[in-house]
Amino acid sequence: MTTTAATDLIFGLTRVVGLPAVSEKAGAPLSAEDIAQIVTEADRFCTEVLQPNALAADRAGAVYANGVVTTPPTYPAAYAKWVEGGWQSLSAPAEYGGQGLPHSLWTAMTELGMAADTSFMLGPMLTAGAIDCLMHYATPDQAARWLPRMVSGEWTGAMCLTEPNAGSDLGVLRTRAEPLPNGKYALHGQKIFITWGEHDCTDNIVYLVLARLPDAPPGSRGISLFVATKVKEDGSRNDLRCGGIEHKLGIHGSPTCVMLFEGAEAEMVGEPNRGLNAMFAMMNNARLGVGTEGVAHGAAALRLAEAYAAQRVQSGRVIAEHPDVARMLMEMRAVTLASRLLALETAICVDRHAAGDTGAQARQALLTPILKAWCTDRGVETASTGVQVHGGMGFIEETGAARILRDARIAPIYEGTNGIQAIDLLVRKVAKDGGAEMRALIEEVKRTPDARLRAAADTLAAATATVIAAQARDADAGQSVAVAYLEAAGWVLGGWMLARAAAEDPAAYGPPADFYLRRLLPRAAGRVAEIEGALAA
Repeated sequence: MTTTAATDLIFGLTRVVGLPAVSEKAGAPLSAEDIAQIVTEADRFCTEVLQPNALAADRAGAVYANGVVTTPPTYPAAYAKWVEGGWQSLSAPAEYGGQGLPHSLWTAMTELGMAADTSFMLGPMLTAGAIDCLMHYATPDQAARWLPRMVSGEWTGAMCLTEPNAGSDLGVLRTRAEPLPNGKYALHGQKIFITWGEHDCTDNIVYLVLARLPDAPPGSRGISLFVATKVKEDGSRNDLRCGGIEHKLGIHGSPTCVMLFEGAEAEMVGEPNRGLNAMFAMMNNARLGVGTEGVAHGAAALRLAEAYAAQRVQSGRVIAEHPDVARMLMEMRAVTLASRLLALETAICVDRHAAGDTGAQARQALLTPILKAWCTDRGVETASTGVQVHGGMGFIEETGAARILRDARIAPIYEGTNGIQAIDLLVRKVAKDGGAEMRALIEEVKRTPDARLRAAADTLAAATATVIAAQARDADAGQSVAVAYLEAAGWVLGGWMLARAAAEDPAAYGPPADFYLRRLLPRAAGRVAEIEGALAA
């Protein structure tokens, strides 16, 4: 039985992670039919508006000339349709013009949009993260001035963290914020790798900028968060500009900007010297989105590979019937489905928390680094396998398989490299509470009737104790096996999600679940063996 990304998302939301029940607890019930209608319409928008022009947009790319950034020719019209359809407002709060729908539905839209055209969807994803940050930390007056136009999509948002000397080590950033007589601040500094930092799809952009006050203490404790807008409230242009865009391996249609703040007027958001805490709200939102982006890369690669394998004839039959190609296609299907369901499981934690589940935040915090790292690494691998299914034609740009692989490669890097995600999982999530939340999750996995999955969960439980002990003895030794530990957790949790899907619909989801549990789940044991070998050295 063949399924599509949209049908998998509908099934996952309604039958696996239980969105209808969660929405009812939140006081805004959604039926399975409601969910199916929203996801189907999102899929229609992405396949009709974004997907047909994605390859041409990649070829055209974003262009910088004389301080002006022009996106691919189809983007302004596509963005206008995005705004007209109300997609930016999908899960945004109703008090600022949003539809107030569950975050898990936004996650479904993120996957569909990223699979259609990653470069386009990066702009709305960053805007959603900025909205989430401002919802938590802006004053009521600030929120009233900025959020309605961001929620509608009239304005976009950009996150300005990285500097030439400060990548993941934000404690050494140099952008400074000087107090002004009117209570605002003048920003001076340079930010790099700013996704959709300048473009021609909206008239205004809201920049969330990390900077230092004159009396700020050194290191990460001295960072404050500011908002500067491209156009000030009086209609004049702010003192900030794009100094150029990067020429990249992939995501060519997404303008990755060097932003120069040359006395730009800004307002502080949140408390002085507490900006990193506020920005983490946006970063965590973005990490969930980037993990979902990894799912989307797998889905896009699978879509192309299945279509090609079904029509390419070699040795008298279509290559989809050749055993090794069939193996590659099934691995792509199984891994992508496991990743998709894991993304929904993480996203539903946001909705469960909104519905009053006090434990949902801790579960989301545990799952987010696994989702971001494991799913983006699988996205790259699946995109590479997709090229392999195409054979020589996969290396030719016209098929589109190469673009998916090029686009996928950034996802394990940005919003915190996957190595940083692994350290975050080990140090801040697992070791911090002595492994309590991870053990609780493993116990849930062990309740599955599948003996293979229960055995893998036991192995992961033992590995959890091992890495916690190693981290306590020698932090460097512990962190040296953090990636292997995260990978082991990802393979086990992917199997858990597929087992849950198969239990709900054996005909549709039994085959990929069985393939995964027989042929892919053993990879978890391999990573645990790697941990043991490394710590024994």
